[in-house]
Amino acid sequence: MKLKYLIATLLLAGTTLFAGGFTLYSNDLSGQLTKTEEGTGFGCDGQGISPELHWSNAPSGTKSFAVTVYDPDAPNGSGWWHWVVFNIPASTVSLPTNFGDISKPLPIQAVQSLTDGGKPGFIGACPPKGDKAHRYFFTVHALSVDKLPLDASAMPALVGFMINANTIAKATMVSYYQR
Repeated sequence: MKLKYLIATLLLAGTTLFAGGFTLYSNDLSGQLTKTEEGTGFGCDGQGISPELHWSNAPSGTKSFAVTVYDPDAPNGSGWWHWVVFNIPASTVSLPTNFGDISKPLPIQAVQSLTDGGKPGFIGACPPKGDKAHRYFFTVHALSVDKLPLDASAMPALVGFMINANTIAKATMVSYYQR
């Protein structure tokens, strides 16, 4: 089991190296998520607050950014999109804590589209009780386009397709959560 995590860590580190130093950081995240990032639905009673994220060394040619949070361990066979944000201006290098709360005014113009929970904004972690620790991939994508031609009603798989089709580089952090 530890070998599996070591290999995943090395692969993610390699992604950053090939991205020319493009790196994602957080003042709120560590290796484990907390009740702060735990969801508020599906039987979870966390706070559902999105973490602060900041990045550096975006590659030249970056015209915008996208941020995604994905749980590949969700027991539905296809993983779970917890957060999908795109059309973040290229001049932006961070998202503040609780940026994923769409009921509040956003400090920058960006689109937060649907998650697999059926609503836009940040959906906190909520693995089934007793299940193994789930991995939450927080990723910032440097995009080659100013804007994706999508709106807040776009399905996460479609946004993911558009993000991947226009990604120059990406940087990822992984945190784990278990209930």
